[in-house]
Amino acid sequence: MSTVLVLNSGSSSLKYQLVDPGSGDAVAGGMVDRIGQSSGTVKHETGGEKVVRDLDVPDHGEALRVVKGMFDEVGPKLADADVIAVGHRVVHGGEIFSAPTLVDDDVVAGIRDLIPLAPLHNPANVTGIEVARELLHVPHVAVFDTAFFASLPAAASTYALDRKVAAEHGVRRYGFHGTSHQFVSTAVAAHPAVVAKLAAEGRGPETLRQVVLHLGNGASASAVLGGRPVDTSMGLTPLEGLVMGTRSGDVDPGVVFHLMRGGLSGADVDTLLNKKSGVLGLSGVSDMRELRGLVAAGDADARLARDVYLHRLRKYVGAYAAVLGGIDVLTFTAGVGENDHTIRSGVVRDLRFLGLTIDPAANEAPSGEARVISPQVEPSQVEPVETPPAGTPLVMVVPTNEELAIARFAADLVAAG
Repeated sequence: MSTVLVLNSGSSSLKYQLVDPGSGDAVAGGMVDRIGQSSGTVKHETGGEKVVRDLDVPDHGEALRVVKGMFDEVGPKLADADVIAVGHRVVHGGEIFSAPTLVDDDVVAGIRDLIPLAPLHNPANVTGIEVARELLHVPHVAVFDTAFFASLPAAASTYALDRKVAAEHGVRRYGFHGTSHQFVSTAVAAHPAVVAKLAAEGRGPETLRQVVLHLGNGASASAVLGGRPVDTSMGLTPLEGLVMGTRSGDVDPGVVFHLMRGGLSGADVDTLLNKKSGVLGLSGVSDMRELRGLVAAGDADARLARDVYLHRLRKYVGAYAAVLGGIDVLTFTAGVGENDHTIRSGVVRDLRFLGLTIDPAANEAPSGEARVISPQVEPSQVEPVETPPAGTPLVMVVPTNEELAIARFAADLVAAG
């Protein structure tokens, strides 16, 4: 068994997973939290055993040393795991990096140069890569959140700004969560129900029209045609698009100027829109489970937050149906998308004009597997819909696995030499 160690370095955390890219199994994993704070925590899990410890973690170097120590003590020992590569999640690749990339000094410098485009994420990504290269002497591979969307059509990636100003400052729509959207849309295309649908309709995979909703604390939507992205909701930064746990999503840019004229600084507005808005700003909570409890208790603010959240989602699904010329599959993924059946049913409600429906029993049945949650009927049984008459769309839930995707990218790149 060969493995890949996948690292996701945040500003104050280090998530890690040891993955067998062949079988897809997670051999071990965990997280070091509160890096640089007065007291940190490491959680390490392998073989059903979970170890949690409090300790001082002053920086990412110490965090990675803690991780190595947990592998040595709790297992499995990295020296015995045939680690062939370390895969790093990097948030922003700009226009420089459009594919998984073997890390060298020039690549590190390039990621550092992109810090102005991702000041909250790329600094920690760079630090994690630098420390890991010092401690783990195997090939390192950077996998970029923006890479999948690097080939967006110009009409979708271009803001209507003065083109010279946009070019000078690297302003375009980059998109994020690309590793997840690519993993999920690929899994959807290979699912037996989707393969059978296309075959019954006499169509090839290049015609498959997907809308993928990655719904976690951060949330994004994508429109994918024949495996290639044609639009996505996040833009220059992960702030644009859907309503999220703490981010506003789409907002009139004039709001920023209005707030600044009212006395807020640029930093104040940045914090407001990224950390104090979204579901949190509307309801006081950012966790959708807590929001659901408040809605059930009759809290009016929570109900409004849910309605705004769902309204934005339905609007994007409708917009992407227009971009794609129809929808063959609508897929939910990530923490909220995979686990909250009320959000799924809330999105699909009122979208029957697109042919989208949900089977309540299938939707509410707990499962960790990729599955269809729309009624199962043969295309021939469905009454014709307005053009294009492509049968009834499927609604699916497909668990994402960004760590496995990163591990496979890294293994493939190393194998290719």
